[in-house]
Amino acid sequence: MKYFSRIYLLFLVPLLLAVLGLTGCTTVPETGRRQLNFMSPGDEMQLGVSEFDKMKQGVPISKDPAANALLQRVGHRIAAVCPMKDAKWEFVVFESKEANAFCLPGGKVGVYTGILPITKDEAGLATVIGHEVAHAVARHGGERITEAMGLQLLGVVVDAGTRESKYHSAFVSGYGLGSQLGVALPHSRKQESEADHIGLLYMSRAGYDPEQAVFFWQRFADFNSKQGSATPWFLRTHPLDAKRVEQLRGWMPEAKAQFRPAK
Repeated sequence: MKYFSRIYLLFLVPLLLAVLGLTGCTTVPETGRRQLNFMSPGDEMQLGVSEFDKMKQGVPISKDPAANALLQRVGHRIAAVCPMKDAKWEFVVFESKEANAFCLPGGKVGVYTGILPITKDEAGLATVIGHEVAHAVARHGGERITEAMGLQLLGVVVDAGTRESKYHSAFVSGYGLGSQLGVALPHSRKQESEADHIGLLYMSRAGYDPEQAVFFWQRFADFNSKQGSATPWFLRTHPLDAKRVEQLRGWMPEAKAQFRPAK
C-alpha cells in the first residue's frame, strides 16, 4: 500500500503543477515574458500594504525635508508612466545606513537614506525607483511565492519517492541544493535584470535621461567593491554589476526612443 501511495504521489503532484500552470500563467508588461503566478493581484496588494505598515512601525522614517521632497517628486513622475491603475502610491524615506530601496505590491515604495549618496541626483534616484516599481508591475513577488510553493511540492515528491533508498538523505540534500543553484537563484537574477530593463523604460518615459542609469550602476559597483563582497556569482540573488551595465547599454536604444525630456 505504501508503495502505491508513493507512486500515486509521484504522478499526482506533477499533474497538479501542470494544471495550475495552465491557469496561473500571466504576461509581464513591457517584456512580454510568460510567468507562473498563482497569487491574485488583490492578494499581492493586501500583502504589500500589510508589510509596509509593519515597516513604518519598525523602521524610523526620515524627517529630512529635502530627501522627502526629492522622493515624492521622482516617485510620482515614475508612477505616472507605469501601468498600475489600482496602485495606492506611497513613497517613504527610511532612516537606515543600508544602501537599498524596495517597492511592495500596491505601490508602497521605501528608500533607505543609505542609498541617497549613491543615487547622487534626481536621475540617479529615478534609476532606483524605476527598478523597484518595475518589480511590482511585473508581479515578481507573487511569482517568487509561486516558485517556492512549486519547489516545496516537488521536494515532497523527491522525499516520498526515495524514502526507502539508502541514498534518501543524499537525494533530499541534492534536491535542496540543486533547486537553489539551478532554479531559485538564477530566477532571482533574471527578475532583477527584467526590473532593470523595465525600470530603464519607465525613467525614460518620465523624462529622465536613461544614460544616467549606467552612471548610477557604476557608482553602485564602486560602492560594492569598497564593501569587499566575496560572494561567488552563482550564489548571488542579483546579477554582477558589470553585467547590469552591459545589459543596460544593450537596452539603451529602446529606452532612448521613448525618452522625452521633462518640460
